[in-house]
This record gives sequence, C-alpha cells and structure tokens, in this order.
Amino acid sequence: MALPSPCGDFSLTTVYSVPDDSWSLELDLAATGRTLVMAIVPDEDPAREPTVCFDTPGEHLDIPYAVIRWFMDQVETEIRTSRAWMRLRPELVEVVQDLRQEFQGGISDDEFGNVLRDVRGRVAEADLPVVLAAAFGRRPDGTTEHDVLSLMPV
Repeated sequence: MALPSPCGDFSLTTVYSVPDDSWSLELDLAATGRTLVMAIVPDEDPAREPTVCFDTPGEHLDIPYAVIRWFMDQVETEIRTSRAWMRLRPELVEVVQDLRQEFQGGISDDEFGNVLRDVRGRVAEADLPVVLAAAFGRRPDGTTEHDVLSLMPV
C-alpha cells in the first residue's frame, strides 16, 4: 500500500527485502508509479549504513523541496525505529544481533520463558527490557506493547 504525499502527486512505498535484510522506501510518482528516489535501510547488520539512490534514466523531473523533506522524514523515522538497537552498548548489540539471527525476530509465547532465562544469563537485569524490545518487540513480562520502541535510544 502506498502512502500519498501531502500534495498527492507522489507516494511512498515501503517494502522489506528478506535477502537483503533491509527496508526499501520508495518515493514514487503517483500518476505512473515510477520510482524516483529509494532509501535502503538495513535493519540487521550495524556495519551497513542506510543509503539513498536516485533514478536517473528517463525525463528530468522536478521534485518539490517539501516532498523531499516529507520523504526524508519518513526515512528518518524508519532508521530510528529499525536501527535504534544498534546504538546500544556493543555487548548488547551483539546479544540482540545473536537473538535476531537465531529467532528471526520472533518467538512464540511458549518459547518466551526459556528465551527469557537465557537472556537473563547474558545481560544485566537493567538491560533486559531494551534487549527484549530490540530482539523481539517484547517486554520482560512477555507483552508486545507498541511502545516498546520507547525503550530504544534516540
């Protein structure tokens, strides 16, 4: 589903690429669906930085500044939400990365108790909420409140 720009002439399409472990945010021309600008936001590997690519083939097209600002605000939000855990202390980043890789970002309610015991053995109790939020989007009590991202560093 495309999100229309404030002026309606452009839209934002967000797609996850499993092979690339990254989000792709595309600024499209609404009338034709042509992708004009693409931002790639890796969300698994802290060593890979987000990038922005421009589509150069085709006719010249002016994109209003307000539309570019809107697009980049969307990209900034995606970077903040999908990469916030990468700003944790290095030892916590390593734990989160291991958990995300092992469990592919999700665990069942049945698995949660065993995983919680394992994580408690690897990190300090004070770090438990942020590690669980980053790895699974959960709190230590197992709930999946939407505001777990508020635990992430800004």
